[in-house]
Amino acid sequence: MTEPTGRRERKKAATRQKIADTALRLFLDKGYDAVGLREVAAEADVAVTTVFSHFASKEALVFEQDRDFEQRLVRAVTDRDDREPLVPVLHREIGAMVRHCTADGAAPVWRMIDAVPALRQYEETMRLRHAGSLAAALDADPRLRRSPTACRALARFTVDAHTMARTSPDPEAALDEIFRMVGAAWDAARAG
Repeated sequence: MTEPTGRRERKKAATRQKIADTALRLFLDKGYDAVGLREVAAEADVAVTTVFSHFASKEALVFEQDRDFEQRLVRAVTDRDDREPLVPVLHREIGAMVRHCTADGAAPVWRMIDAVPALRQYEETMRLRHAGSLAAALDADPRLRRSPTACRALARFTVDAHTMARTSPDPEAALDEIFRMVGAAWDAARAG
């Protein structure tokens, strides 16, 4: 996550993190459906309105790095060096996200997500939004010279690679295989 610079921004970020950490702990201890936002707010020692000022929904508490991941994908395109090929940059970024999501302690969170329909739905909506933002960044980059369809396809495959690798017995090998195919398709889609 990007480090906030000013005192106020650091305090807001700390409050946001405290709320998210508290919510996740409660969800894992008691079950997602058994915990309400009032309980999260009380346990985090903040007002319910403070919870809503940081998170739009209960589901968003579980995916607290959602916006950061989305921004990282867009920056992988917009901030890359002109000489750096795109697909390896996306491969590295998705690899970092997969490592985060498969780190020690992540398995109980993913079991909870898989067991709760509202969380699965939120995750799918989040992935579609990430793919849309990535596609827009790809399409806007004049260096790439690909059709909007090719940009949307690359974005969707890139975002879906995260889920496929995260659930694979060997995430790194899965990413390598996926991005070999993605790279070949991206090269074949080069506009004339």
